[in-house]
Amino acid sequence: MNINIITLFPELIQPYIENGLIRQAVKKGLLNINIIDLRPFGIGKHHLVDDYPYGGGSGMILMPEPLKAALDSIENPGLRILMTPSGQLLNQEIIENELLENVNCTIIAGRYKSVDQRFIDSYIDIELSIGDYVLQGGEIPALIILESISRLVNGVMNNIESAKTDSFSSGLLDAPQYTRPEIFEKTGIPEILLSGHHENVDKWRLEQALRRTMNKRPDLIENKDLTNKEKKIINKIELEDKNG
Repeated sequence: MNINIITLFPELIQPYIENGLIRQAVKKGLLNINIIDLRPFGIGKHHLVDDYPYGGGSGMILMPEPLKAALDSIENPGLRILMTPSGQLLNQEIIENELLENVNCTIIAGRYKSVDQRFIDSYIDIELSIGDYVLQGGEIPALIILESISRLVNGVMNNIESAKTDSFSSGLLDAPQYTRPEIFEKTGIPEILLSGHHENVDKWRLEQALRRTMNKRPDLIENKDLTNKEKKIINKIELEDKNG
């Protein structure tokens, strides 16, 4: 998979890709990450990339020409993504169904107040936000996209099945997880996890995932296309809670 990142601060991106699983994936040839410094594409001897907004107001706007030139420098930009607070809220469904299917993608890390709307209208395929708040720039959101996509590329993680069962991949929060020691501060773990009965363990985990999601993120339940099995478990949980 080829991922391009256009940014005014490549020094914020570079250290991240030189560590952890992403570094190993790059070494193995599973990922190709190309960081494009926007500044050299700026206008004039000072390489300007921003200017004041037409109509007045505070803040600076990234100009369309440098962004277009940086985009044109990429042989195959693929899906063109702009990280912006006004974008669609990122979730696992977007990552798996819209982003991951692209062999090539280009992430543009916005800066300052905004990006000239004409560039967005002509050259951006999808605008994404990581939450209802504002950061100094789009570099951290771009890294979140990079992390979320790359971990699902075959071969990046040692166990891809682990990623497929994480929270949100099934539309639910993950079930509680336990590891050694068996006793921690006089507290043990659920006996079902020691039974060795995989089918019963799977049933328990599904029930726990549904219970946790109902308690912490009921909106996910409301928006999920529940299976008949999940509906029965939810009815069971609601009945148990009602009866105390």
